[in-house]
Amino acid sequence: MSELGSQRLKGRVALVSGGLRGIGEACVVRFLAEGAEVVLTDLDAPDSEAVTAALARHGQAASYVRADVTRAEDWERARAHVEAHHGRLHILVNNAGTDLTGPVESLTDEGWRRIMAINVDGVFMGTRAFVPIMAASGANFKGGASIINVSSIMGLVGMSEVSAYNASKGAVRMFTKGIALEFAAKGMPIRANSLHPGFVTTPLLQQGFQRWVDSGAAEKAQDLVDMVAGRTPIGRLADPSELAAAAFFLASEDSSYMTGAELVIDGGWTAQ
Repeated sequence: MSELGSQRLKGRVALVSGGLRGIGEACVVRFLAEGAEVVLTDLDAPDSEAVTAALARHGQAASYVRADVTRAEDWERARAHVEAHHGRLHILVNNAGTDLTGPVESLTDEGWRRIMAINVDGVFMGTRAFVPIMAASGANFKGGASIINVSSIMGLVGMSEVSAYNASKGAVRMFTKGIALEFAAKGMPIRANSLHPGFVTTPLLQQGFQRWVDSGAAEKAQDLVDMVAGRTPIGRLADPSELAAAAFFLASEDSSYMTGAELVIDGGWTAQ
């Protein structure tokens, strides 16, 4: 992968959903460092402290649109922002997501539908909203435009009491393959690949571990961190920047012959 700050994305525009925190924020930072203009979306109000601080850190090449990824009208607003301010989009990172754990018999209809709406519907709606502008934008670049759908290793392998999350991330994996073939068959200059993180030190993971603690599964969240690190061949959790480096590779011309593929960044977890 290319050296940080190589400006390999200069002249390109990216949109990252869930861009205020975790893997999404790391992607925003990396894409900006590589010369891209970046639109980030999240649930926070535009005048919130988190958004104000993020835009101050990122500089004028970044902008923000509040968007609930489960609402088609919010995606339309994000598209209108991109069209008005940039007129093009070369990179779409469908990153926003949530989790749900517990025995299958304890899962509620509401919980199941919520995780599917965020993790699956959000990816579908984001893709649908931007296909036309990405097809036009990608025509002049080697490899075309790039859609990066953030799945998980849980979209590849199962885990006890994680069935809803498994199902949602497996759907993201297969949706990505389907659209990749569709775009290729139509000669559209858009590639689509899925990114499959292992365990990453993000707020979402910390919240999930805390829920396990609250349920009595562990005494403290650090015990779970240590357990997961011990089961990972590399022996640690990933830093979000390591996933952003993989996303940069999928966004750049270095991956111009990749579409419909899954890029696994998991410290060896799924090799076991």
